[in-house]
Amino acid sequence: MNSPLRHHSDGYATRMVGVAVGGHDYRMRVLSDRQQFGDPHGSALAAGVSAAHWCLFGQLWPAGRVLAEAMFHRDIAGRRVLELGCGLGLSSLVLSRKGADVTASDHHPLAEPFLRHNARINQLGMPQFCDLRWERHDLTLGRFDLIIASDVLYERNHAELLAGVMDRHAHPHAELLITDPGRGNSGPFNRRMDGQGYALSEVRGPFDDRDVPPYRGRLLSFVR
Repeated sequence: MNSPLRHHSDGYATRMVGVAVGGHDYRMRVLSDRQQFGDPHGSALAAGVSAAHWCLFGQLWPAGRVLAEAMFHRDIAGRRVLELGCGLGLSSLVLSRKGADVTASDHHPLAEPFLRHNARINQLGMPQFCDLRWERHDLTLGRFDLIIASDVLYERNHAELLAGVMDRHAHPHAELLITDPGRGNSGPFNRRMDGQGYALSEVRGPFDDRDVPPYRGRLLSFVR
């Protein structure tokens, strides 16, 4: 699906792309490329989002597509679900189509409006959204049965931050699912989760056409 670029008044450009998940075609507004940036009012800077990382939320990453497909096949009946670092929110939209009790979360100031737009153009209800900073306690968010994330271990300090989120927002018998493209930062996180009583299982698979056995991409499942 090709669409013309749309140039926004805040200085960035977007385009529409199509992605198939579980037999459904989703239309997604994404940033036109990884060079986009627009923060004229300083809201991203105030939120701690650097210029180098500003565009990351607005890309449709392979790990995000893998997580969305996993959510299509996952039994979520009766489970409260939290997506961390939702970005464009594809997995939350897939869960919303299934009628899940899902909360999407991110700290980028454009994540919520992009998610709202993508929900509307796919004729889906807007999932609940939370502006969640991993290093801060949110006493209003509560606890969840299933917490999901894609490609969130790309900085060394993320292991400690994510383990803290799990400690504060996971039910005693919760499950965490992470799609990890193999950036090499999962080891410290695995050890922290083991310290919280979680058992790890992983399934390796291709995240794109260039990934060949033994695959770097993994679906990590932590259960206690």
